[in-house]
This record gives sequence, structure tokens and C-alpha cells, in this order.
Amino acid sequence: MALLLHRIGRFAYRRAWLVIVTWVLALGALLGAGLGLGGQLQDSFAIPGTESQTAIDQLAAVFPQTAGASAKAVVEAPDGETVDSPDARAAIEEMEAELEDLDGVASVLGPFDEYAGDQISGDERTAYIQIQFDGQVTDVTPEMLDAVTATGEIGEEAGLDVAFGGDVFQETSFGLTVTEIFGVLFAAVVLIITFGSLLSAGMPLLTALVGVGAASGGILMVAAFATVSSTAPMLAVMIGLAVGIDYALFILSRHRNQLARGADPEDSAAEAVATAGGAVVFAGLTVIIALLGLLVVGIPFLSVMGVAAAFAVLIAVIGAVTLLPALLGVFGRKLAPKPGSRAHRRANAADDGGKPTMGRRWVDLVLKAPVVFVVLVVGLLGAAAIPAASLDLNLPNNAGEPGSTQREAYEMIENGFGPGYNGPLIITVDITQTTDIFDDLDAIGAQLAELDDVAYVGDGLPNETVDTAIIQVVPESAPDTPETKALVEEIRELAPSIEEEFGTPIAVTGYTAVAIDISNRLADALIPFALIVVGLSIVLLLMVFRSVFVPIKAALGFLLSAFGAIGVTVAIFQWGWFADLLHIEPGPILSFLPILLMAVLFGLAMDYEVFLVSGMREEFVKTKEPRSSIVHGFQHAARVVTAAALIMFFVFFAFVPEGSGVIKGIAFALAVGVVFDAFLVRMTLVPAAMALAGKAAWWLPAWLAKRLPDVDIEGEGLRAHLEQEEWAAARPAAINVDEAVFGLAERPIGPLEVEVPAGGVLAVRGEPVDRRVVAATLAGRLAPVSGRVAVQGTPLPSGQGRVMRQVAMAEVASDAPTGTTVGELIAARLDATRPWYRLGVSGGQVRDWTEGAARALAAGAPAGAEPVARFDVDTPLAALGAEARTVVAVAAALAERPKLVVLDLDDEPSGASPALWAALAALVPATVTLIVGLGIASSTPDASPALAARGIRTLEPVSRSLEARR
Repeated sequence: MALLLHRIGRFAYRRAWLVIVTWVLALGALLGAGLGLGGQLQDSFAIPGTESQTAIDQLAAVFPQTAGASAKAVVEAPDGETVDSPDARAAIEEMEAELEDLDGVASVLGPFDEYAGDQISGDERTAYIQIQFDGQVTDVTPEMLDAVTATGEIGEEAGLDVAFGGDVFQETSFGLTVTEIFGVLFAAVVLIITFGSLLSAGMPLLTALVGVGAASGGILMVAAFATVSSTAPMLAVMIGLAVGIDYALFILSRHRNQLARGADPEDSAAEAVATAGGAVVFAGLTVIIALLGLLVVGIPFLSVMGVAAAFAVLIAVIGAVTLLPALLGVFGRKLAPKPGSRAHRRANAADDGGKPTMGRRWVDLVLKAPVVFVVLVVGLLGAAAIPAASLDLNLPNNAGEPGSTQREAYEMIENGFGPGYNGPLIITVDITQTTDIFDDLDAIGAQLAELDDVAYVGDGLPNETVDTAIIQVVPESAPDTPETKALVEEIRELAPSIEEEFGTPIAVTGYTAVAIDISNRLADALIPFALIVVGLSIVLLLMVFRSVFVPIKAALGFLLSAFGAIGVTVAIFQWGWFADLLHIEPGPILSFLPILLMAVLFGLAMDYEVFLVSGMREEFVKTKEPRSSIVHGFQHAARVVTAAALIMFFVFFAFVPEGSGVIKGIAFALAVGVVFDAFLVRMTLVPAAMALAGKAAWWLPAWLAKRLPDVDIEGEGLRAHLEQEEWAAARPAAINVDEAVFGLAERPIGPLEVEVPAGGVLAVRGEPVDRRVVAATLAGRLAPVSGRVAVQGTPLPSGQGRVMRQVAMAEVASDAPTGTTVGELIAARLDATRPWYRLGVSGGQVRDWTEGAARALAAGAPAGAEPVARFDVDTPLAALGAEARTVVAVAAALAERPKLVVLDLDDEPSGASPALWAALAALVPATVTLIVGLGIASSTPDASPALAARGIRTLEPVSRSLEARR
């Protein structure tokens, strides 16, 4: 991955304006499409498979008039008056008539109607009109809502207070307030302090804002075709902004340090993208995987939020490794710290020389008494997690934002009727098996009225087909209280006895029941999801650090910070500590907050872990000194990790004071989680724990080491590749081999040395296995064991992909299937390498290569010999002689337009005749290098003067085991 990122970084640096213009066009296209399609955000909390959702779906089928969107027009008379006064009653009935005439309104039920329920409060000061729309919430247009609210003027003229509530008035727009802008400004201040340069500080902000804009446009575009909650884009903005700044910060910090040490700007940009960018890609992928893991919970609106946030993180990662290096290319050396500046002195300071940095002083303090710091951190985070034991989860209660008409209606209902009227329960009753419908419905209602916390039970209302009825049950408690949850469970426990007595199955639904079911499912999924995230972190860190201790320590630290953040969130948002200071209304915790926190914080925690510990590992590999490795890795990464964590904190916390009700808790939990994880876990617990573990911190069983892939996140492989690339560039040749060992570690071949000029011939003579291993290695199919190997200037094994594209294998068809023709063989090779835009292989091409092979074979025939049998595209391969089949195989390989061709001949001396070498000299262009595997007794290519003139080199590989037997 490091090599790929290095090439991406170098390309973006060199083609800076092309990359920037591409980003501008992409940003404009996404934002234009998102705004132009007019997608609407909507809060749909459907959850398939639960009792409440099943009942809702059933009502939509058999009781369609109850399934559409609804609203309430709430009226309140002045003190000392009632809504039953002649003037007030007349105004309410006039409002009802006006509402009935509006387009899109299916039915209106006023408080004085014959079938009205408990729609007038006990003191007769408050009443409400129930409004049912034809379609769903998404079908209700702003114009329809304006018409509905306009009827409130009738009540206001009569001296009544009027407010409108219901799901159609839920605020689903999103935007940034001044506090979020302050968060970005604080992040800018941190960047300026970190870099000491306005220009450098602006780059992470620019890339993050561009990424957030692109992500927002994409989400709005999707909203035109699918249900997207109003929380999803705001969550994506918050997370995308934070990680976008941080990811660019990591890469830019590495680049500036390298510039301060005298590196070439282009080389520095490419290396920064390959090394720090590798950690960014790793961290971004972990966040994306964790967010996409929300899909397994099976809750649609949460899945959409996870995908939206994952998309924002993906855009942030792409921006960091493409747009940022393009900006680095535009400004070049202007980004280098000035000689003598603090940034320049820090970059060039020795580990143990000069004034120690704050990071060095802190790690020295921690390592003086690591046990004390481990106990302190675990104790502090454990104490912070205690409130999490009383975690009460629920969904937003439809109260709306303060100051909105929805909030006013909610409070008028609560004050006039009681809190339970804002979240009535709907009981569906299957009445297909009863003959005494109304008596049975009354009896069922009576049993429901006897339950605790029931304020009101409405009359049973059958549908037109008399197969389903609904009963409204109003709790005494608010929709998001534990008492209402308990009431839902009591009704469900009562259902079997009602079915047995009356033969009428019942189910509980309504917004409140749906919210309870979602909260219960999320609470059940929390622990399994935490285990999945922890397991993923252990596997990923095993691959990165090749250590058992580091992943386990990182995972346990993540759990400490996550549950500590949840505990603090419960204390403030549920218990009400400092609620007034933060403009918070205490209540249940948002049901999807804990699982969302774990998904996001996991990726951020792994981000900090990688940047701190990778430097420690790099130093330990060199010195094998665990303590000095901890100090070295920490002091070089502490400043950038501190800056990244502070930026995350400011961006997240800025959404708390004035953010929407749903986003407040998420932002606060993430802000606290970042502080806990970065400063307590990664920068205190990690060095202390690793100091206690000593060399055991880097232990890995040998059997596991063999099976784990090498993720090279520190760029060690890249540096080796660049060194080999520089070595190869200094020796222009088709093939360079320097002290290289081929084969397997347990069966090595070599060391070997050779240099083959472009267009030359390399004869590999030896046993079939040995020579084929060498040829396959030079063709990029196998990796060398050690030493230096370069083909066409590309080092191996790091450049295997490029070498494979430049080398073709000539497969002699000695065992070709009966009936396979010369043309079919050549056409197959042409088809395998044809450009995607060509529909098929040209018959003319096949004929040209076939005729070229026939001419070469004829040209190689000795003087005075019998004429060579001619062949064409339709000649079966089985009808050709050995030399002709070999020439056809090489022609088929040349059809791929390679730089090198690999050919292995039989061990029989007759397999490599002078006539064959002469034919190959005529067929193979002078710019193509030929690698030929030969038996020990076979004729060599120098039998052809034309090939000898190109330059022939010989290798005679012998495996060490075979050499020992000799």
C-alpha cells in the first residue's frame, strides 16, 4: 500500500492543477446535484421485525385512514375562560371546517365532534383538533403546512393561543450555527500554534471543508431517492470535518518536518503520503468498517446514518491523499519552516539533545512510575464509567426544538392534559374471531384501564371491513419515561390472556412503542457490537504491529475510554449535571448514541494508537531497547497527536451548546471520548503499560508471524524500494541482478549476479526446477529471497505488478488440445491484453503475427536445407514440428507487446537448434529482451550471430541443496 500511496502522492504533486480542478468539478457536481434534485430529509424510525412495526404495517393495509401523517392543532383559552365558551367554540369549529377543505387533508376530528375522544382537558382550558393527511410525512409539502398553520389565525382572533404539533412539523433541515463556526476557528488556532504558519494551517481546513461539502452534496443527492434522516447529514458534517482536518494534519506535519531537514519537496510530499498517509488510510478504513458495521444491527435509519458518516470519512481520506499533495505541489518550498524557527528547531532536534519538549517531559514523568499512572488512569476512567450502569435509552420524544410551534403544542398538551397525551399507545385488535365486537372491545378496554400508569382508554374503533379495531391508550407518564416502557411491557404480557378469553390477538404500536422497541434492540446489540469492534481492532493491530500485547492493550484502552465517555454523558444528559450551563434538557440518552460512539471512537482511537506506537516499533526494531523506543516514538508523535485530539474536541464540542437535540448528545460523547482516549489512554496508559511489559510488548508467536500479512505502515518496504529504484536507475539495463538469492528460504538458489542489456539475451542453464524458478522471478511471478533484482528499471519484489505487465511468458504448446490452431493460440493472447474499448480481436492482427512467425521460421532454415513447411492461422498446432511450435509460442507472447519474453526449452539437445536461434533472431524485435531456459547440454543462443550481436549473458543457477549433494 505504501508504494501505491507514494505514486499517488507524486502524481498529485506533479499534476497539482489537474487534481485541484478535478476536485472543484466533483464538488460542484455533487453539491449541484444534491441541491438541484431537491431531496427531502425525513426522520423515519421504522424497525422491521418488531411487534410495533408489524402492527403499523398491518394498519396501513387494513386501516389506511390511520396510517397517513397526522398533526394536532392545539388551542388554549386565556386564564379564567374555557374552550367551551360560545366564542371559543365557534372559532374552533370554524378552524375545523377550514381544515377539512384543505387539499391533502383526509379527515379532521374536533373536540366537540360526536366521535371525539378525550380532546378537552379537565379544566376545559385546552383542546386539540386531530388532523389526518392523505399521504405519508414525505408527501406533506411546505405549502400544505402553511395552509394548515394559517387556520390558526381564526383561533387567535377569538383570543385563543394556537400551536401545531405532530410528526409533519418535525424540523428536518440542517445547518451550521455560530458555535460550530467557533469550533472551526478554535481548530484553526490549534493548527496555527502547531505549524507556526498561516499558510500551513489553512491547508487542513481547506481540504476538510471541501470534503465536507462533497459529502453533504452526495447525501442530499441520495435523499432524493431514499429515506435519509435529518441527523445523518449533520453527523456526517461533524465527523467529516473532524477527521478531514486531522488526516491532513498528520500528512502535512510529516511533510514539513522532512522539508525542515532539507528534503526535496516532491520527494517529501510523496513520502509523507506513503507513510503518514498509510496511517491515515488505515485509520479511515477502521472508522469506515466500524460505521458500516451498524448495518448488522438491522435498523434502517441507523444504517443510513452509518453509511452517510462512512461516506464522509471516505471523502476525507481521499482528500488527504490526493487534494492535499496537490496543494503541496502548488506551494512547494513555501511550506518549509524558516531556518531558526521553532518548527525548524523541533524537526532537527536530536532525541537527547537541546531543551526537552513537553512530550519528552511528560513521557519521562510517566516512565518514572508507570504502575502509578496505570492505576490512576484505570481508576479515573472506571469511576467515570459508573453512571453508565443506569443508562436509559430512548428516541427523541417529538417535542421539537425550543421556540418552535411543535414545542409549544407539546407543552400545551402536557400542561393541559398530562405528559402521556403526547405519546399515546395504539392497541390493534384482531376481531375476525369474535361475534360480539363492541362488548368485547369494551371489556378489553376495561382490562387495559386497570393497568398502572394508564390515564385514559378510548373506545374501540373497528375498520370498515370489521376485521381490525384500534384502541387508544394514554399513559400518565411522558413517552420517554421508564414508567411508559413498563406499561408497554405490561400490555404485551396481558396479550395472551386477552387472546385466550376473547379470541382477539392484540399488539401495541404507535410512535412511543416503536421508540421503545428500537431502544431495546439497540441495548441488546450494544455488547455484541462492542465485541465485534474490539475483535476487529485486535486483528488489525496484530497485522500492523506484529505484537500480541499492543492490540490487547489498545482494545482494553478503547473500552475504558468508550464506557467512560458514556458514563459522563449519562451524568450530564440523563442526570442533569451542568445541564443549564450546556443548554441541555435532561432526559433519556439517545438510543443509538452508545453504538454510534463506539463505531466512531474506535477509528479515532486506532488512529492515535498507530501514530504513537508505530514510531516506538520502528525504534525498537533498530535498537531492541524497549524503554528508549517508548521515549523516541512518544516525543516525535506527541505534538501532532495532541493537536489532532484538540481539533477533534473543539469541532465536536462546538455542536453541543446550540446543536439540535439529537446531535448534542452524540457530539458531547465524542468530544469527551476523544479527550479520554487521546490524553488518558494513548498518551498516559499506553507508554506506562508498554514500559511495564518491556520486551514482551513486542512478542509474537512464530507460527502467527508466518500467517499475518505484512502491512508496512511505517514505510520500511517503501524505503527499501526507493533505494533499489535508485540503484537500478544508476545501471540502465533490461535486467540487473546483484547478490540475489532465488527460490525459497529453505531451498535457496544463488547468490547470482548478472546484467543484461536491453534487447539482449539471458540464457538460464541448469536443472528444470532451478532455471524455471529464476525465470519466474525475473518475470515478476515469484519474489526473490534476498539481494537486489531489477527488471526494466523496476525493483523486485516491490514492483512485481509493473514487471508482470512488461513480461510475457511463451508457453510452448507441446501438449495442445487436439484441434487448437495457430490462429486460436495467437488470438487468445491478443484478447487477453486488448484495450477495454475494443470489442474484439482483429483477424488481420492474428494473420500478421502468424505470417511473421512463418517468415521467421523460413529465415532461420539452414542454407540448402529442405524448405520449411508453411502454416497459416488454420493450421493445427499438433501438425507443427517442435521448432515451429516454439516460434509460434514466442509470436503469441510478442502479440502482448512486452519488453521481455520468457521461454523455457526442453532438456533435449535438439530442442535448441541453430535454426531455432536464427528464427528467434528474425522474429524477436531488437528492443525486446529474451530470457531462455536451457538444459546443460543444449545449444546456446550464440549459435546465432544476430543474437550474439545483441549481447548474450548466461546464468547457471544451482540450488544449495543440489550443490551440497554434488
